[in-house]
Amino acid sequence: MPEKTRPSGARPGAPLRLLRFDRVQRAAHWANAALFGLLVLTALPLYFPSVERVVGRHVLVATIHVWAGIAWPVPLLVSLIGPWGARMRRDVRRFNRWTRRELDWLWHFGNVDLEKDKFNPGQKLNAVFIGGAIVVFLGTGVVMKWFGLFPVDWRTGATFVHEVLAFVVVAVVLGHILMALTHRDALRSMVRGWVTVAWARRNAPRWAREELDGARPTEPTAPRSPTPQRRAASRG
Repeated sequence: MPEKTRPSGARPGAPLRLLRFDRVQRAAHWANAALFGLLVLTALPLYFPSVERVVGRHVLVATIHVWAGIAWPVPLLVSLIGPWGARMRRDVRRFNRWTRRELDWLWHFGNVDLEKDKFNPGQKLNAVFIGGAIVVFLGTGVVMKWFGLFPVDWRTGATFVHEVLAFVVVAVVLGHILMALTHRDALRSMVRGWVTVAWARRNAPRWAREELDGARPTEPTAPRSPTPQRRAASRG
């Protein structure tokens, strides 16, 4: 059942709110973002010698980087398991569901009419890419850290993929941040959890209809008048 509330002190008739992201989803998102920020900050002195000369403490920085990388998938995994992860699992299923129209929307860079779901195709693609990148980072990082367990060509390939992917992911995340800053309602939904029904109908009409239809109360049925036979039986 979607959460529909009015802002505190709002007048009657103020727009209703729909819960877009629950506390579990928001906590997973911001924990994931914090770990990514830590990975970037610790990667700078490891990759750029000029930064390392300023920061120093190479061993400590490398250790923090490794363990932050190992911890990176944990918030997402925790948010998916257990009864608290119902909404997250539902959204993951959305990311894995693509229609022909959504693929056309991507191919034409959004210049196609589309009744959008909770996430537009660009947001879906971003989520799938970041999820896959986390897995690749973890795998290549393990090879780079415990290199003695793997062949030399594995270590060389892992280093190359890890570094190139890092630059791509940083660019994608910066684009994601810029988009969030220019879409204040969407950003607010990741901070407070809710969007107005008007916003949902305008930007995610398919999801809004799904949520509102699911929240619609069942109409009470009028009591059926007794049949003549029942009336006669009751008089008898």
